[in-house]
Amino acid sequence: MSRTSRTSKNSDPELAHRLSRRGMLGVAAGATAAALLAAAAPASAVPTAAARSNGRGRPVLPPGRLGTQLYSLRDKVSTLGFAPVFAELAKYGYDEIEFAGYTQGSAGPITLAQLKRLARDHGLNGIGSHVNYYDDNNPGAYSFAQNLQKVLDDAQALGLKHIGTASGPWRYGATVDGWKRAAEDFNTYGAAARKRGMKFYQHNHAEEFSFATDKPDVRLYDVLLAETDPDLVYLEMDIYWAYAGQFRFSKRVDGTPAPFDPLRYVLKQPHRYPLFHVKDGVHDEAARDGYRMTDVGDGDIDYKRFISAVNKTPGGYRDHHWQAEHDNPVESFAFARKSSAHLHSLRERCGD
Repeated sequence: MSRTSRTSKNSDPELAHRLSRRGMLGVAAGATAAALLAAAAPASAVPTAAARSNGRGRPVLPPGRLGTQLYSLRDKVSTLGFAPVFAELAKYGYDEIEFAGYTQGSAGPITLAQLKRLARDHGLNGIGSHVNYYDDNNPGAYSFAQNLQKVLDDAQALGLKHIGTASGPWRYGATVDGWKRAAEDFNTYGAAARKRGMKFYQHNHAEEFSFATDKPDVRLYDVLLAETDPDLVYLEMDIYWAYAGQFRFSKRVDGTPAPFDPLRYVLKQPHRYPLFHVKDGVHDEAARDGYRMTDVGDGDIDYKRFISAVNKTPGGYRDHHWQAEHDNPVESFAFARKSSAHLHSLRERCGD
């Protein structure tokens, strides 16, 4: 269900009002979204042969904005340590890293100051980090809900510009009110992060695009957007999981159509999406998610189209960061090398 979708008798009137108000905040971006989407045809994530042709022209990937989520290289970090991993990433042409923990297993202990210096010495900018949203059974958990100030202290010590969570807003269930409560939590974390000069963000999986259990015509992702303050809470769209969500949740529980386009969400409020996860998948109608995950460039998600469209938004070439990721790569260094080479190879004609 998009912001402009009709509201039925089962919808939440207050939520509909908030969706409308949030939409007004992005009028300027929304006015250009249709044109940007039209220019970025075809609408499907699966490109035509012509769309996948790199050709010659301007690089699609903005300079200095390619990173990787270190979760993809967790096997190498835990056995080799950060230094050899950072050296490989620098060699492959990466500019940034997104952390998934600050320890390195059998490679021995490391302090935050040492970690920050290692990244700097390899020319890598720590752009963000994933931390658990909550663990209500453990008051000592390293999470936003249980130890907010410690989480922010560590992020600040690393010089991060963004600090976020890959946990879905499920703390209070899958109802509209449950997600409103989670949004209140996120607003609190966002306000605390802003005081430290950072942006708080949430990373999606497919299920965020499902429907509320109590109001099955309300998409939960719309609740999150409507109830979070756009000046405090930002989004890291995992593009693969967003297209998986499109495949799984383009119909409501009663079977009525509820189509949405992940790119349209971004183009309506581009300022809310400073970070993206770039992961690829081979389209497979028989798979639960509609895709089988693979290395970036080996799948069917049209990143030339997606990144080019975001680049055309106000500040688009400057304000967005692209993090290559694979949840379970066959060989993590090979994944990192191939993904960087593919993304750097993408070109668009200067008139596009």
